[in-house]
Amino acid sequence: MEFQSKRAILSIMENATAATGGDSRRRLSASIEAICKRRFRRNSKGGGRPDMVKPFNIINFPTGDKNSNCCCSKFQIVKIILFILLLATLFTIIYSLEVYHHSLSHSSSRWIWRRQDSRYVSDLDINWDDVTKTLESVQEGRTIGVLNFNSNEIQRWRELAKTKENEDEENVVVLDLDYADKNVTWDALYPEWIDEEQETEVPVCPDLPKIKVPTRRLDLIVVKLPCRKEGNWSRDVGRLHLQLAAATVAASAKGFFRGHVLFVSRCFPIPNLFRCKDLVSRRGDVWLYKPNLDTLRDKLQLPIGSCELSLPLGIKERPSLGNPKREAYATILHSAHVYVCGAIAAAQSIRQSGSTRDLVILVDDNISGYHRSGLEAAGWQIRTIQRIRNPKAEKDAYNEWNYSKFRLWQLTDYDKIIFIDADLLILRNIDFLFSMPEISATGNNGTLFNSGVMVIEPCNCTFELLMEHINEIESYNGGDQGYLNEVFTWWHRIPKHMNFLKHFWVGDEDDVRRKKTELFGAEPPILYVLHYLGMKPWLCYRDYDCNFNSDIFVEFATDIAHRRWWMVHDAMPKV
Repeated sequence: MEFQSKRAILSIMENATAATGGDSRRRLSASIEAICKRRFRRNSKGGGRPDMVKPFNIINFPTGDKNSNCCCSKFQIVKIILFILLLATLFTIIYSLEVYHHSLSHSSSRWIWRRQDSRYVSDLDINWDDVTKTLESVQEGRTIGVLNFNSNEIQRWRELAKTKENEDEENVVVLDLDYADKNVTWDALYPEWIDEEQETEVPVCPDLPKIKVPTRRLDLIVVKLPCRKEGNWSRDVGRLHLQLAAATVAASAKGFFRGHVLFVSRCFPIPNLFRCKDLVSRRGDVWLYKPNLDTLRDKLQLPIGSCELSLPLGIKERPSLGNPKREAYATILHSAHVYVCGAIAAAQSIRQSGSTRDLVILVDDNISGYHRSGLEAAGWQIRTIQRIRNPKAEKDAYNEWNYSKFRLWQLTDYDKIIFIDADLLILRNIDFLFSMPEISATGNNGTLFNSGVMVIEPCNCTFELLMEHINEIESYNGGDQGYLNEVFTWWHRIPKHMNFLKHFWVGDEDDVRRKKTELFGAEPPILYVLHYLGMKPWLCYRDYDCNFNSDIFVEFATDIAHRRWWMVHDAMPKV
């Protein structure tokens, strides 16, 4: 029955079409056009309610008639455009909200999900009880910036950041730091030699990616540091990069606000970047600092390594801004009186250079009263110390007691010390070095500094740090210089003219030897400090460098430098 009804309807439609022919199309087109015109007139006169745009009913399918492209089709185009704009606006709003939330709490999800760089990986299992107890020292809010933690650890930080007052807030910001390039090695940061005079090139340090400092204030910055005890952990590019990044974020604080920095690491942080005097609390592998931001900002202005001079040649010498009464030159004598003459001449040279800073000498009980009186007459203030034995030295060896130099860090009545070996002369005033941070020194060989002239900042806790690891740390040369180089790997290069070695290398060409000889005897002096290696002048003849007498010591031989030492000696007042 239903089938017959459908056939009847189709038959009626076919008859109607045959009867009207093409007129039906014209009438349909005309009727559409009339409707459009009536709508337009009604809307333009304001007599009727304008057609409402229905978002899901604005696209009319084409009728197949060429004449249907009237004003109605124009309105269809406008409706389509409006619909697209509406969708785009909604999408933009939704996406912006997602980006804001992402940047607030997951700004560095790459740090979590991207492939990890082995230089930055720490396999340390965090003791969260130690973390919780350490955080009791943080009285401020709990907005935390986290760096170098995995996703599970970050979730734990989120739980620790919650309080009753901010239970529903996101108080953890994942800090964004790109890895350093693979070609940035420790040797690249601390090259053995750089062109200090810029004769052929301008030394430039490699780039380390900068951390993106969040606009939101952080009460606490937490960083997980790698520490490969089986390797050269203190010379680790990733470890240095993470600590410099943490310092950058901490130093960005505005006003008088000082946040905390917490490290999770088996190994101690860089002691002259995050100073032990700023250490608030330590529990196991958790280290909490409240750094002095002015000091931190000054240190962040330094080159990242010894790849550039921290005090370039040719610039005006900057005066120290510290209290001169809290600054001193210091040296040390222990075990024997052989260097007493050298220390007396060194004191004389400092005074001849125009410096009025205190002169402090550390001596042990092996230095006799007779020699002490000579040292006092030269201007040294004598401090008696107990020697510190090098546990890795053989009995009666030259280096058995040279760890006594660590006592310098106990001179806490001074803020800055310029340590000088007793076998050198100050030819020009170097008081400006008091403006430099710990450790500032000249390069020695490889990535190492020479401790013959160095700027240090006395602090009892630094002394304790040095003593704490005395049985653990291996000195490359068995002496104090090697030990200090293992602790203070982040050191700052000063020009070699400020600790110029009396030494002709085997590979020195004739023009290099000639230039060194001219520097030794230049008047007025070009060198600031002349360091006497080999046999010492006071153990030789007055008019002849006895290093010439030995095939082993001949590389240290020069009569011109030898003669200069005796000139300083002879200028001393007679007592």
